[in-house]
Amino acid sequence: MENNNNITNSASNYGAESIKVLEGLEAVRKRPGMYIGDTSTRGLHHLVYEVVDNSVDEAMAGFCDEIKITIHTDESISVQDNGRGIPTDPHPYNGRPTSEVVLTVLHAGGKFGNGAYKVSGGLHGVGVSVVNALSEWLIVTIARDGVEKTQRFERGVPVTDLSEGVPADWRGTRIEYLPDKEIFEDVHHSLDTLKSRFKELAFLNPGLKISVLDERTNESREYLFKGGIGAFVKYIDRDRMPLFENPVVLSGTRDNISIDVAFQYNDSYQEHVYTYANLIHTIEGGTHLVGLRTALTRAINEAARNAKVLKEKEENLSGDDLKEGLTCVLSVRLSEPQFEGQTKTKLGNSEVRGAVDSLVYEGLMSTFEDRPEIIKPIVEKALKARRAREAAKKARELVRKGAMSGLSLPGKLADCSSKHAEDTELYIVEGDSAGGSAKQGRDRTFQAILPLRGKILNVEKAHMDKMLANREIQTIITALGCGIGNKFDAAKLRYHKIIIMTDADVDGAHISTLLLTFFYRHMPELLAQGYLYLAQPPLYRVAFGKTVNYCYTDRELRQHVDSAPDPAKVSVQRYKGLGEMNPEQLWETTMNPENRILKKVELDDNFLADEYFDILMGDKVEPRREFIISNAHEVKNLDV
Repeated sequence: MENNNNITNSASNYGAESIKVLEGLEAVRKRPGMYIGDTSTRGLHHLVYEVVDNSVDEAMAGFCDEIKITIHTDESISVQDNGRGIPTDPHPYNGRPTSEVVLTVLHAGGKFGNGAYKVSGGLHGVGVSVVNALSEWLIVTIARDGVEKTQRFERGVPVTDLSEGVPADWRGTRIEYLPDKEIFEDVHHSLDTLKSRFKELAFLNPGLKISVLDERTNESREYLFKGGIGAFVKYIDRDRMPLFENPVVLSGTRDNISIDVAFQYNDSYQEHVYTYANLIHTIEGGTHLVGLRTALTRAINEAARNAKVLKEKEENLSGDDLKEGLTCVLSVRLSEPQFEGQTKTKLGNSEVRGAVDSLVYEGLMSTFEDRPEIIKPIVEKALKARRAREAAKKARELVRKGAMSGLSLPGKLADCSSKHAEDTELYIVEGDSAGGSAKQGRDRTFQAILPLRGKILNVEKAHMDKMLANREIQTIITALGCGIGNKFDAAKLRYHKIIIMTDADVDGAHISTLLLTFFYRHMPELLAQGYLYLAQPPLYRVAFGKTVNYCYTDRELRQHVDSAPDPAKVSVQRYKGLGEMNPEQLWETTMNPENRILKKVELDDNFLADEYFDILMGDKVEPRREFIISNAHEVKNLDV
C-alpha cells in the first residue's frame, strides 16, 4: 500500500517540470553506434525496445497495464500504451511542448533528478529521442486529459507543430516510426526476437498485457502472466524434469532496492540463470548476481548441515557444484542503477550485492524450514556434479596445460605461420577429405586448418567429464589455447577468427549445430566478442563455355542459367560436399577473403538462444518436432 501512495502522489507531479533536459541531439545520426550499439539487426531491434521501455516505465509506476506493438507491412513500428500520456504543456527549457523536447533533445525525460519515475529502464533517458533521430519519420500521438494531439518528425526534426487538441476516448501515448534506411543495414524486424523480449517483460511485470501484431503475416501474440517470475521459471523449465514441485519464490525490499528471485532445480546438466536490473537483461550479470550466488551457496550448505544431508566429514558444496541443473530468475529495481557500458549488460552498484545476499539468505533459510523436502534433491544433484567435476579435473588440466603452453598442439592441426592472433583465422572443417583440400588451398600465412572426424559430442546432454574425454573437443580446446568455462582467457586465444566450415547438407548443418552448442555453452565469450563465423560454400558450379560462376543460392542459379545465351548448353554441378571441390576451387569460393561469404555468429538474445539450443539439442523429442514444424517455412536450402 505504501508504494501505491507514492504512485498517487507522483501522478500529480507528472508535468513539464518533471522532464529534465541535459543536452542536445546533434551527434546521434553521425555516431549511432554510440547510442544503440551498432546499425545491424541488433541496433534495429534496440529501437523497438527503447520505445516499449518508455511504456513499461509507465507500467512500473502504476499507470499503464496494456501495451500494443504493431509491425506494419512497410517495416514501420507503432507502440501504444494506456499510460498518462507524455506531457504536452510548454517546457521551461525552450517554451516548446514538452513532448517535442522529449523527442528532440538527448537526455530529456522523466528519469532524471526528481522526475516522474522512481525506477526506470531504457537508455538512461536518451531512448525515444535516439529513435526519433534514427527514423525517416516519427509520429507521436498523445491522449491526455480527454484531448488527443499529434506531431510529426523527420530524421529527428519536427516538421509540424503539435496539433490542436481533438476529443479523445482513450488515454496514453502512441509512437509510430520508420527506421532510416540511410542508417540501418537491413530494415527487417524479426518477430521471434521481439516476441522473446515482450515475453520477458510480461513475466517480469505481472498483470501487464503486451500484445504484438505482425501485419506482414497477420501473426499475433498476447502475453499476460499473473504468476510473475515464478511462472517465468516454470516456463523456462517446461521441457525439463524438476527435482521438486513449485519454484522457490522470494520477494522483498532491502535499502530501497526491490528484489524478486525464483529458482528451481532440474535434471539437466546446464545452468540457466537470468538476471535483470530495472527490467534490463544484464547478460554479464553484476553485483546482484554475486549476491545471489553467495547467499545460495551459504544457505544450502547451512540447511544441508542442519538436515544432516551433507555429512560431517564432507566438504561444503561450492558455487560450481550448485550450478548444474539450476534455473533462476533474479530481478532487482533501484532508483539509480549504474551499468557498465552504454549497452547495459552488467550492473555495478556495490550496495546491491549486500541487499540481495541478505534477502535471499534469510528467505532461503525460512523456505528450507517450511519445505524441508527440497534440500535433499538439491544436495544430491550437487554431489553428483562435484564427483563429475572431480573426475574431469585431470582431463581439464591436461587439456588446459597443452592449450596454454602451445607446445603440444594437436597433430591434425595445420597451423599458420603468423603468430599474431588478431591477423589469423582457424577453419574447423568437417572430414579429412575437405580438410585435405582446405590445407592445400589455404594461405598458410594466416589460415590454420583443423579437420574433425565425424560429429562431436552433444554437450547439451553430457557432464563436463564426459565432454572433456571427447577427443575432438579436446583437440578444439587445445588448438584455440584459451581454456573453457570460468577459466576462459580471451587474451590467450590463438586465432581471432574461428570459422566453422561444413557441407551444405543435413549432416553439415547438424555438425555446425553441435559445434555452436559447444561454443555457446562453454566459450560464450567467442560469440560475445565476435570471433565466431560460419563459412558459406557454394551450392553450384555453373559453366558456359570457358565462363565459370559459383552460385550460393537457388535464386542465383536461376539467374545465371536464364542469362546465358544458350541455357541448354549450361553445365551445372551440384556440390554435395566440400570434398568435391579441388583446393583451388575451395580457396576461390570459400576461403579467399576477397570472394568468400562469412556469417558472423552474434548473440542478440541470450534468452532466445538458450531456448533454441535446449529445444534442438536437449532430451525431449516433442518440443524439437514442434520447433521444426513451426519453422519449416524458414528453410531456404534442404538437401535430402
